[in-house]
Amino acid sequence: MQFQLTDELIEKVEILIEDENDKEIKLFLNEYHYADIAEILDELDVEDAVYIIKLLDSGLTSDILMELDEDNRENILKHLSAKEIAEEIEELDTDDAADIIAELPEDRKDDVISKIEDQEHKAEIEELLAYDEDTAGGLMAKELVKVYETWTVAGCLRRIRGQAKDVTRVHSIYVVDKAEKLIGRLSLKDLIVAKSEQKIAEIAKENVDWVNVNDDAEDVARVMAKYDLEAIPVVDDNQTLLGRITIDDIVDVLKEEADKDYQLAAGITQGVEADDSILQLTRARLPWLFLGLVGGVGAFLIMEGFQDAFNKYAVLFFFTPLIAAMAGNVGVQSSAIIVQGLANDDVKGSVNSRLIKEMLLAALNGTILALFLFLFVWATKGDFSTALAISVSLIAVIIVAGLIGTFVPLFLDKRGIDPAIATGPFITTSNDIFGILIYFWIAKMILGI
Repeated sequence: MQFQLTDELIEKVEILIEDENDKEIKLFLNEYHYADIAEILDELDVEDAVYIIKLLDSGLTSDILMELDEDNRENILKHLSAKEIAEEIEELDTDDAADIIAELPEDRKDDVISKIEDQEHKAEIEELLAYDEDTAGGLMAKELVKVYETWTVAGCLRRIRGQAKDVTRVHSIYVVDKAEKLIGRLSLKDLIVAKSEQKIAEIAKENVDWVNVNDDAEDVARVMAKYDLEAIPVVDDNQTLLGRITIDDIVDVLKEEADKDYQLAAGITQGVEADDSILQLTRARLPWLFLGLVGGVGAFLIMEGFQDAFNKYAVLFFFTPLIAAMAGNVGVQSSAIIVQGLANDDVKGSVNSRLIKEMLLAALNGTILALFLFLFVWATKGDFSTALAISVSLIAVIIVAGLIGTFVPLFLDKRGIDPAIATGPFITTSNDIFGILIYFWIAKMILGI
């Protein structure tokens, strides 16, 4: 049965903690997966959550800590000693261990690391902490199964048993030469069916995908998605095998990037959550809201400049929201498609070809919409010239909005700026202003005002 977090369940755990019924707590929580326990702890007071973390075995609580909400994990770690955190760290794979330590305040990192008893584990964690978190080095784990090309199949199988006990999941077996350079990979099937006396070099597959330790995390995600990989080896500039990245880490990267792009599209300039303070939320939202205010003032100044047109053709005023809305909608549609294409590396060809395609698409959509609008205005107002002016303006506005929505994210991407910013209030506000200006300018020319 799928786990369901209920008020009754939380209340039961809280009562058990209050009664300090340690035996019953262990028996009760033993029925749940560590991810489910983490979900329970996320709903408890920090003191109760710490009580459970200290009560349960570190082999389980280390996994629970990795599943907790980041803010809750940070609060729990504040209540644990450096020795207690080190005990949790020793149960984790190196990549997860490095992530936990990286979240600690600077003054606690060295203290926790010094308490790690496994010297090899400690050295590998320190190596990972030296890499930028947004690179392949920051994502990789040191745990993997590697064999040397000179080994026989029989000898390889014996050595693999010793390596595999430290690896949670064996996706691939990597083959290296005597200089530790990655030269191929093995499948378990090939290894099992091979003859005992065969050399690994004879059965290894040379076509192995890999990423450089300094590659961007998003580039790693694209490679793994393109080739449907569950894991990928990481090498340095000399092709030396350093570690591997597994699909669970890539899922986290994709989720974080999606969250960031969603917030940018909504006009939020920094990563925030619903539970953050009012000051944090204000700092994240205010810049784009201010941009909207500036855009509104700009639209007012433009409309004020066409006051004569309003006096003579008041109907133009009533269609201003429609024109502005269509400009914003078309711009967001165009930019969203381009941003998605850039994220998936699907945007090919020159910028000019993209702009021409978008112009033709916008012209077709604009013509269809303008035809309906023309018939509506003519039928309700009985003025052919006014209907023509509004309809022609709509076509022009849609074309310009489509071009802006296409060009801006491409331009931002070329400049190394996240193009997702172009799907938010920036593109909407700019298209609103351009749309209103084009609307009144064309209407003024057609109506001879």
